[in-house]
Amino acid sequence: MVKLSILGASGSIGKQALQVADWQPEQIEIVALSAGHNWRFLADMAYKYRPALVAIADESKYTQLRAALSGLPTQVVAGESGVEQAASCAQADTVLAAISGMAGLRPLLAAIEAEKRICLANKEALVAAGQLVMDLLRKKQLVLNPVDSEHSAIWQCLAGESQAEVSRLILTASGGAFRDFSAEQLLAATAQQALQHPNWRMGAKITIDCATMVNKGLEVIEARWLFDIPYEKIEVLVHPQSIIHSMVAYQDGSIKAQLALPDMRLPIQYALLNQARPTTAVPAPDLGALRQPSFYAPDSQRFPALDIIRRAGEMGGIAPAFINGANEVLNQAFLLEQISFVAISDALAELLATLRNQSADNLDAIFAADHLGREGAQKYVETHMRRESI
Repeated sequence: MVKLSILGASGSIGKQALQVADWQPEQIEIVALSAGHNWRFLADMAYKYRPALVAIADESKYTQLRAALSGLPTQVVAGESGVEQAASCAQADTVLAAISGMAGLRPLLAAIEAEKRICLANKEALVAAGQLVMDLLRKKQLVLNPVDSEHSAIWQCLAGESQAEVSRLILTASGGAFRDFSAEQLLAATAQQALQHPNWRMGAKITIDCATMVNKGLEVIEARWLFDIPYEKIEVLVHPQSIIHSMVAYQDGSIKAQLALPDMRLPIQYALLNQARPTTAVPAPDLGALRQPSFYAPDSQRFPALDIIRRAGEMGGIAPAFINGANEVLNQAFLLEQISFVAISDALAELLATLRNQSADNLDAIFAADHLGREGAQKYVETHMRRESI
């Protein structure tokens, strides 16, 4: 029985993890939940699953949540420290780290310090603090179970194989909502268009990151840390059908691929149950109907952000945390229609070019870099908005 704490239970991954728990009630018990602001959802889930602890990050919602759960023995906590309590909950042996963005870093570290089995669905924490996270995992003799569909696919393709015989990792990308847009069409692309992902149903932030291909750049950095492989051995291919979720090429000329319908509940279950494969509600792909799976190299002219994010990863130091923080601000600015779609990659390139890189060997340096990136991006947004208004 997996005793599970879900960090970010009200998000897309968190909700799908709860569905997986419903599929496998004899194998997964929910013992702790956290959410950002949605106290009503957290209260509903507390009555359904009766966890030992729930945490609401927004302290202003604590009183409402506490009152709603007055009839339960569930412990109610709030704020950043409350979320970290959910991450280190004594009743939990497994933590699903699904809080979006840098807000998930401290809870992730708290879960590792508490020696929990970690299922990672927060790529930004590993992108910004990869060395720090991996060093702590090694110290605690723990491993990360990846939840991202691409990294789960690689994990599955590596099972039973020798890492020394890997020639390269091949991350597949759907191409996002704008994969067939011309350069001219991208100039007028809107946030509502970006949110219409052709294959996946996800949160707004990651869906826009898919459209810019920032998400794939972040996944390249994540893969470097998860699988301890150099950047030159990580390749990206666009695969519009999203059936082959990633591949591993071996030195003998063989390539192993993992195929499944685009449904995040499969990699979530695989991670939570530590590579077990019980029956699910998701059917296998109908390969006869697929007919023409296709692959092609990303277009760096239309989608330069992929190379920009990758370059930040190769630079190391504070560059990944800096560029990740900048992207979070730019992503939100585009969602709010404050900047254009192409301005996201323009800003990322400009900001990275001006960065004075330095080492990121402690948490303070990483959060300072994140703040610096956000500050630079906000200045870019404000300047762009002024120009537009003239």
